[in-house]
Amino acid sequence: MAKSGVLPDHAIRSLIESRAILATSPILDAQVQPASLDLRLGRYAWRVRASFLAGRDRRVSARLEEFAMHRIDLSEGAVLEKGCVYLIELAESLALPKGITAVANAKSSTGRLDLLTRTITDGGTEFDRIPEAYRGPLYAEVCPRSFSVLVREGQRLNQIRFRAGEARLSDADLAKLHQEVPLVDGTPVISEGLGFSVDLRPTEGTLAGYRAKPHTGVIDLDRIAHYPARDFWEEVHSEDGSIILDPGAFYILVSREAVTIPPDHAAEMAPYLAMVGEFRVHYAGFFDPGFGHDAAGGQGSRGVLEVRCHEAPFVLEHGQVVGRLVYERMSSPPGRIYGADLKSNYQGQGLKLAKQFR
Repeated sequence: MAKSGVLPDHAIRSLIESRAILATSPILDAQVQPASLDLRLGRYAWRVRASFLAGRDRRVSARLEEFAMHRIDLSEGAVLEKGCVYLIELAESLALPKGITAVANAKSSTGRLDLLTRTITDGGTEFDRIPEAYRGPLYAEVCPRSFSVLVREGQRLNQIRFRAGEARLSDADLAKLHQEVPLVDGTPVISEGLGFSVDLRPTEGTLAGYRAKPHTGVIDLDRIAHYPARDFWEEVHSEDGSIILDPGAFYILVSREAVTIPPDHAAEMAPYLAMVGEFRVHYAGFFDPGFGHDAAGGQGSRGVLEVRCHEAPFVLEHGQVVGRLVYERMSSPPGRIYGADLKSNYQGQGLKLAKQFR
């Protein structure tokens, strides 16, 4: 039995060697991150009528017979259209041992494109959660919400993190950790995790964020630093420390706090309580050990916020708490940390769009 905590890169490689993680083609070393494994799209996608879960004792393949409209071959690339829902079988599957659970989430660039990506399993009754001893395939539900995208077999839109036992820090443990290693550059807001707020008073100029344009071209996910940001995004400026969120619009904003994840911990962004307003911070994924840490060249990195407003226009103000980071212990430190000898796109970041834009 592994020591309690999130499993690091070397433990993930052990799971691969023991065939607890399987794949249709050899798993690449580049897929193994400090505290997670990138998952690859398989060859086929299905356009489905609606999002669904398999349900207890049911297989995803059987539910596809109910919901699939047509099958799409991704081997040469295919466009997933904005507003449509797709199901894609992933190249990886699992045969987890007892005591090991898993949780999946969208990768950072996936979230910044407003590309809703969730993992479902056979017998699953919730998204992105995989129970101990699960044996079976993995599927990605993909719904482009702001932009149509060109995807290909083998691309990595989501990632999976493995846990042994209980890993989450209590608020008391989190406060103690902040005393040892400052987690934010200021007074921490600790309540069921580390709260963070939105920055709407830029230190230079008035640019506070970006809003997705409603009618744009297709984004090829393999084209890095290729698309002019102005063709897909409108700048959002704030002169008085506030902005009004439009219902249905998608925004890229940034946290006021610079965040640090110590090398022996990991974190996951979680939405804040719905009662704070008519908006939601998008599922922004995992924060790896070393994110924002001095040893990895981070020196505090701000969290990018993917925000969608819902029913009514809402005034968002500078310093308003909009989300929280849930910290977890690593079962052991990873061999490499975020930003150190890795091609980490967002170390030391501020307000930054997905890597496809320039």
